[in-house]
Amino acid sequence: MSLILAIDDATNEIPSALFREEEDAAGYLELLRKISLSQGIPQALYADRHTIFQNSQKATLEQQLAGEGPRSQFGSLVDELGIELIPARSPQARGRVERLFGTLQDRLVKELREAGASTLEEANQVLSHRDPEGRDYLPKFNARFSVAPAQPGSAYCPWPADLDPELFFSFKHKRVVGNDNTISFDGHKLQIPPGPFRRSYAHARVDVHQLLDGRLAVLYQGKTLVFFEPANQAPVRVGKFTPEPSALSPVLPSPVEPAKSKPKAPRKPYKPAPDHPWRRYPVAVKSG
Repeated sequence: MSLILAIDDATNEIPSALFREEEDAAGYLELLRKISLSQGIPQALYADRHTIFQNSQKATLEQQLAGEGPRSQFGSLVDELGIELIPARSPQARGRVERLFGTLQDRLVKELREAGASTLEEANQVLSHRDPEGRDYLPKFNARFSVAPAQPGSAYCPWPADLDPELFFSFKHKRVVGNDNTISFDGHKLQIPPGPFRRSYAHARVDVHQLLDGRLAVLYQGKTLVFFEPANQAPVRVGKFTPEPSALSPVLPSPVEPAKSKPKAPRKPYKPAPDHPWRRYPVAVKSG
């Protein structure tokens, strides 16, 4: 198991922590989600040069012209929140986190051993376990090791009430709907059912969100079209998804029959009025 956490630079507090099977991007998204909803959105984050935070690929021509560099999924998300992502290059920044992990390896490991935690779920329960005084492990730890900030006030911004955290804290992808009203994702063709907005989304550009609970959400112009359930509860991986078999059975929209035109009534012969010039000036017919 891997412990993923953050430390507040001003107070030495741990705002949130969680255990994962391994260090992964989904774990850091979940960590930032917990912090943003409980404490608020931080103004800046220190992070190492792991590919979860820093994209090692070369910038595309469009990014070069725009003066931007390639961003990882995590980097793009913090950009949307207005968080400055600072690479922790200095030994002091890395050493501070390493000292914290050294302290936790002594104290937290004892807590895990006393609780008999041997699974991921049990280990995370220890982090939220309450002692007889009604305190969780992290508040107890923070009460012991936190310090007063050099300046009063909070540097966290409140979470916007109109922003859905479930959809926001996800891995985001772009797709173009095919002629058969499906999208391709991780080698699977997923059927988009006809909805209240359009019966077919062929050639439409849609947003695909990998949610942290494993589901896949397809959005069109900000409106959710469909959720796809995963076939198993495996950890979320960027760009990886195995859907339930029901999602692979295409259900094409019913063809819209053209409106039937009513049969035209037979045209009545035109009969000139009594005062029509044809009647007043008859045409002479001459035989040869």
